[in-house]
Amino acid sequence: MTAISPENPLSSEGAQALLAMLPARVEIKRGMSERELDHVEERWGFRFAPEHRTLLGAGLPTGSRSWPDWRDGDPEDLAERLSWPVDGVLFDVERNGFWHPDWAPRPTDTQNALEVARTHLAKVALMVPIYSHRCLLADPERTGTPVLSMYQTDIIYYGTDLVDYFHHEFGRPVATPDDHQYATIPFCSYFLD
Repeated sequence: MTAISPENPLSSEGAQALLAMLPARVEIKRGMSERELDHVEERWGFRFAPEHRTLLGAGLPTGSRSWPDWRDGDPEDLAERLSWPVDGVLFDVERNGFWHPDWAPRPTDTQNALEVARTHLAKVALMVPIYSHRCLLADPERTGTPVLSMYQTDIIYYGTDLVDYFHHEFGRPVATPDDHQYATIPFCSYFLD
C-alpha cells in the first residue's frame, strides 16, 4: 500500500477500489460531479481534501446514517455532522474541565470559558466527516493527512491517510510501522501526541 501524497494522489480507479471494500449494505450512488462538489463546498464554507473529493467523485456511499449524504442529505444533519468535532470539545470544556494550554488561563465561570473556547475553536481548521465520527482535514492544499476518529476530546488516529483508513475500517488492515510520522493537523495533533 502506497501512502497518498502530492506525488501519489488518489486516482479515480483507486477511489473505486476503496468503495469496492464497503459492505453490501452500503449503497454506492453515482459519483458527485465537480459542480456538485463545488456547490457543497460553497454551501458549507469548506473545501474537501483532494482525496476526499476524488472519493466522492467516484461514488457517494449512502444507505445508513453513518455516511454523510452530500448530495441529498438533510441540511440539519449535515450541519450537525460538521459541527460535531467542535461541539465535542465544547462539551468537554463545559462538563469535563478540558482546557487547551494555548488558550491562556481558563475563566472560572463556565459560560465565559465556553465563549473563550468558541473563539479559539473558530480559528481551527474544519474536520469533515467521512463516515460516522471519522473525519478528514478540510484542506484542498494538503494531501495524505490522517483520518481521525473524533469523539469529544477523545481523538485518535484511524488511518495514516484515506486509503489506510479504508483498509482499517472496511478491509484488511496493514500494520502501520512504529516509526511512522503522521502529518500534523492543527489543534487536533495536541490530542494525538
